[in-house]
Amino acid sequence: MTYHSPMNRTAGVLLHPTCLPSTHGIGDLGPTAHAYLDWLSEAGVSWWQILPLNPPGPGHSPYSATSTFAGNTLLISPQQLVEDGLLGEEDITGGSAFPNEWVDFDAVIPYKRELLGRAFETHRNRVGGLGAEIEDFREHNRNWLDDYALFAALKHAHDGAPWYEWPRPLAFRETEALTAWSEDHRDEIDREIFAQFLFARQWSSVRAHARDVGIRILGDVPIFVARDSAEVWAHPELFLMDDQRRPEVVAGVPPDYFSPTGQLWGNPLYDWDRMAGDGYRWWIERLEHTMSQVDLVRLDHFRGFASYWEVPADADVATHGRWVPGPGRAFFDAVAERLGGLPFIAEDLGEITDDVVALRDELGLPGMAVLHFGFSPDPRSSFIPYAHRPDQVAYTGTHDNNTSLGWFLDDASDDERNLLLSYTGTDGGGIAWDLIRLALGSVADLAVVPHQDLAGLGADCRMNTPAVADGNWTFRLTPWMLDTALRDRFAEMVRTFGRDRNQR
Repeated sequence: MTYHSPMNRTAGVLLHPTCLPSTHGIGDLGPTAHAYLDWLSEAGVSWWQILPLNPPGPGHSPYSATSTFAGNTLLISPQQLVEDGLLGEEDITGGSAFPNEWVDFDAVIPYKRELLGRAFETHRNRVGGLGAEIEDFREHNRNWLDDYALFAALKHAHDGAPWYEWPRPLAFRETEALTAWSEDHRDEIDREIFAQFLFARQWSSVRAHARDVGIRILGDVPIFVARDSAEVWAHPELFLMDDQRRPEVVAGVPPDYFSPTGQLWGNPLYDWDRMAGDGYRWWIERLEHTMSQVDLVRLDHFRGFASYWEVPADADVATHGRWVPGPGRAFFDAVAERLGGLPFIAEDLGEITDDVVALRDELGLPGMAVLHFGFSPDPRSSFIPYAHRPDQVAYTGTHDNNTSLGWFLDDASDDERNLLLSYTGTDGGGIAWDLIRLALGSVADLAVVPHQDLAGLGADCRMNTPAVADGNWTFRLTPWMLDTALRDRFAEMVRTFGRDRNQR
């Protein structure tokens, strides 16, 4: 296939909605999300890149979600629920006690759950109300919503335990047991459906605002799903599981930049042969659902579609795995026929072999170039700016990297620092903006900057540290990080390098 840019020459900012300011402990889809879109638009930016919007799993990671279809209900805006008449102002006053600079998940989760419970009671007590809209939403999402709502209600009833620790009749989805439990807990299941409806309605409003101000959304689809997810519980036949529904092998990556022993992700692996038998229906439904929420998708761990690292399920580290061929071109041909194209960016980082490059290029997908990886002097990295190509997205760093300042001060070798300073002709005193300038000046069609780099923040503000289980995903913006001076400085540089959406 020939590469056709969906990006032209544009700029984007990477920030997950959880990082937005709010008075309710976590960023949400209310007024500050709409204000952020205005901020991006006024900066001449064309893209807002987000992380997966799904309900986070262990460690609050959106990449180990409890569903790959459901929305993260922590993102539901309490203020919007007040405006919708589902809550009163007095219901949301408790939000002021939360920290402003980071997410305290242990406090936010019960707070948001209580508010959603009150909103559900208001809805149930209304005559007419949202019933028709919810039924329409339910009908349009029948392929996943009922399974997810039952899974989420069961999980809450079992104090958050993973499904494989539930009583066997429920864990193994025995019809009689599920029917009886559902009849006894109808309210809890309906509440989960209601919460998903609210998420979808608020995200739809954000999307509409984005279109109005000329911003497109770049989403993210992790290749693998968590074992403790509604999808694995509802469809174990799609995964390499034994007759006790335990993974036979699990996902990971071999030793890399982030870990000398590799990363043992632990996700169950797909039974690709079985999936091929029905034309990859589950995957196509997954991608169709995501594309209903965003404009372009970053396919996380793209190399796994060419070949993936398979690790024995009982292994303690990922070192002793093996490469196994993935579904390859046949999968993408099926997807392209259904979607009418391949609206994807290939996350082609890590150990990239010739077969991965060949698949990416055959499909005509843009790849990624991360500047933090571009200044290793020996051998010279293909991510150094003079080696970039138009069919790439240039990043200073990603959600898995340190901030640019943190990387320069704490992670870069002396040789990397020296080459970078020689390349930029600076003393490193404003290194984050030096890297932003390199990204925007790249020939890559799209340049994306994490918002932490715009604000010049250090290592304590990074979003995630791979292979480290705790302390991630908590970063939040504070108001000074959205001031007009910062926006205007970025806007000037976006214009300078021909990426301003307002000049087209």
